[in-house]
Formats: sequence, structure tokens, C-alpha cells
Amino acid sequence: MIWRHVASNFLTLLIVILIAVAAAVAWAKHQYTAPGPSAVASCVRVPPGASLSAVSESLAAQGVVSNAYIFRAGADYAGKSRDLKYGSYLMPPGASMADVVAAITAGGPSTCGTEIVFRIGVRENSVILRDTDAATGQMAEQAKYIPGEPVPAPIQAAEARPDARLRIAVAEGVTSWQVVEGLKQAGFLAGEIADLPEEGSLAPDTYDVQKGADRATLLAEMARRQANFLAQAWEARETGLPYQTPQEALIMASIIEKETAVPDERRLVASVFVNRLRQGMRLETDPTVIYGITQGKGVLDRGIRGSELRRRTPYNTYQIAGLPPTPIANPGRASIEAALDPDDSDYVFFVADGSGGHAFARTLEEHNQNVRRWREIERQRGQAMSPVQGD
Repeated sequence: MIWRHVASNFLTLLIVILIAVAAAVAWAKHQYTAPGPSAVASCVRVPPGASLSAVSESLAAQGVVSNAYIFRAGADYAGKSRDLKYGSYLMPPGASMADVVAAITAGGPSTCGTEIVFRIGVRENSVILRDTDAATGQMAEQAKYIPGEPVPAPIQAAEARPDARLRIAVAEGVTSWQVVEGLKQAGFLAGEIADLPEEGSLAPDTYDVQKGADRATLLAEMARRQANFLAQAWEARETGLPYQTPQEALIMASIIEKETAVPDERRLVASVFVNRLRQGMRLETDPTVIYGITQGKGVLDRGIRGSELRRRTPYNTYQIAGLPPTPIANPGRASIEAALDPDDSDYVFFVADGSGGHAFARTLEEHNQNVRRWREIERQRGQAMSPVQGD
């Protein structure tokens, strides 16, 4: 009887404990998803290399979350405890722990705090200071300068701050020479660059760096990202494309990148060039001719001369058949995807339409009509007559 009484008491105690645990778990889940304690917007910062434990304690001290342990447990349960992304994030009033975890593990551009962006562009490089605007609570440009100009005082002050986020932003369509020259101008980087990376091998993207980061290491990361994405896109490519290797697809992507600045046109432009290759037509695209003239070292800043169009070079697609020997820029992901999954069209010509986009044609007659319209637009604008694709 005694053992039966003990077992009954133990079973009762176990049930009470299980009920208490279930209640505690339910309470913790509610705390994790319920509105947070902060009545104002808060700037949450995740330092480089920070642990979830350190971040949770900082958030609790800041009053953004009510319980550091529940925050860590919830992040761990969601499988995001190892996904912290360095940066600064603006949390709205009442943001739940789940909201905060989602923001600091997704990453992306800073939405608060101080951020210095060195942007490598096609025509120029620039340094931009972004900070939280006191009126809106959102990130806004505070100062900007072109390398070589005097550094504005706000940017000097920001660069001295240990919590400022430093970023390198590489624009789509820049050449490898432009990337290297840009990195040399970024004063918060260190180290020498021994060799010029192969054209097309660097991924246009935004890179978080720390002060004193090695330039060569950053270039290696750019190359790693581009190679990985090209490999993924190649595996998912459309069948029957006129490329034998991923490198040929990369060459095509670089041409698409330089031919159109309209995102929705990329796949259509790709279809024109694919159709031309399939039909044995020359690509006849100006950006390749320009690359043959500049070798990727800057912008031509003038029209292509008739003598340059007639000169046979490896990059003059008015004179050679097929693709040029290398990419002519570093294409972004969208252009790589367009090259490997073009639209299904029967267009073989296109020309500028005066609006920033292009007019496409199936026949030479249609194309000549589009060319005449474009020539009239050039005359009205007082522009020099330019070569036209397929003209």
C-alpha cells in the first residue's frame, strides 16, 4: 500500500510539473510573439562577430525585449541563432522578439545608425554617409564626396567612429579595372592588389568590411560570389542555348548588362543576341567595340568612329562572328539569369527608342523604320549620329 501511495503521489507531482512546464512554454511563446516593451522606435545594432547571447543582453538593457533568455530560446527554436547579420536595424515601437530576430538574421542595408558606403560606379566613384534622420527615423544620405575631393567633416567624424558600418558597393556593369582602381581609393581598406582579376569574374554587390580589411581578400570574396552564382545559374539554364561553357554565358551576360539599363528588357535583349547566334548573324553591338577601344579602362565619352567600326579586332562584333573572347564588364545576377533564360522571341534587331529603352524588330524593314525614328530623335536633340545594332 505504501508503494502504491508513493507512486500515486509521484504521478500527481509529475502531472503538476508537466502542466507547469506546458504553461511556462505557452507563456514564453506568447512573450516571444507579443508586442515588445519599447514605446519608441529603437536602433538595434549587431556588431561584427557578436554572439546571440551578447546581442540579447544588449537588447534587454536597451528595453527592446523584455527577457534575454526567452529571446535566445526563441531564436534557437526558430533555427536562427547562428544567422546573425552585422548591421544596424530600426525596430518600430512594440516590435516583438520574433520581429527583432527576423530583422537581425535577414540582414540587408542598414536602416538606422551610421553607414559609410564607398560606391564603385561606371562613370565615377563616390563616398556616401548615411545616418538615421532625426525627423523620420529612417536612413538618409547626410553627406557625399568624390574621391580626390576634400573629405566633408561629417564623413571624417563618422570614419573615426568604431560603430560606423563600412561598405563597398560595386555597381553592375563596372569593369575589373574599375573595381581595382576603386578599391585603391578606399582609404579604410589596406593591402596591395598584385593582379587584375579576369573580366567578368567579380560579383556586383554590396560588401560589409571592417576598417583595415585586405583589398585582395575582398576581391577573392567578389570572385567567389560570382563563380558560385554563375555555377547555379548554369545548372538551371534553359536548354538549347548557343553556349558551350559557363564562360560563354558570362560573356553574353556582360553584353546584356552594357546594352540595357531597363531591367524588364534584359531577357528580351538576350533573346535578340541568342537568335542572332543561332542564325549565324553577327552580334553588331557597340559596347563590345567600345571595350576593344578602352580595354575596360574608363568610359569612352565620345561616339564610335567609322574607322573603329571598320577595324577588325577581337571585340569588334561588327567584324567578327560569334562572341568576343572575354566578358566586357562584370555583369550582375539579373543579366546572368537573362543570358541563361532569355525570352522566347523572334526578334533579331533593336535600337534605342528615345525613352531609355529599345524598339525591337523581326525584319530589316521594321528595324529600318525604328532606326529612322531614332535618327530623328537624335537630330532633334542635336546629338551626333551613333552606330545602331544591326544597322
